[in-house]
Amino acid sequence: MSRHVQVTFDAHSPRALSRFWCEVLGYVHPGPPGVEVPAGVDPLTAWDDFLARIGVPEDQRDTRSAIEDPEGRGPRIFFQRVPEEKIAKNRVHLDVRAAPGLQGDERMAALEAECARLVGLGATRVRRHEPEPPMSAGFIVLLDPEGNEFCLD
Repeated sequence: MSRHVQVTFDAHSPRALSRFWCEVLGYVHPGPPGVEVPAGVDPLTAWDDFLARIGVPEDQRDTRSAIEDPEGRGPRIFFQRVPEEKIAKNRVHLDVRAAPGLQGDERMAALEAECARLVGLGATRVRRHEPEPPMSAGFIVLLDPEGNEFCLD
């Protein structure tokens, strides 16, 4: 029997980090339980209203957030607020498959274009790894806005 996987990020601001990763992955914020979110309404606004209605204090409303693949193929990603700083390299990271099937210069150009878009969203570029056939097709390492490493692959 297979299992569903949820990837969890520790964060200072789950809401802000979830917005970043929505843009990176093309994911969406699900609406609150039992609430139909009208088209064009930000699901996070619906969450604010929901949390206020059930009595969650305002300072507790950015303690968690989640995003989901609208097509239901990718894992759910959960963000939880933690007080401590990130102090070391991630032992697990996401590889964002931005150039599947591409090779050589075409692949690296596609990765560079996506890197530029993500830097515009708040990512930090760390380094580029050139293709080294047959073991590596090349990739770019970045940091999300809270310093979590990830790769454009």
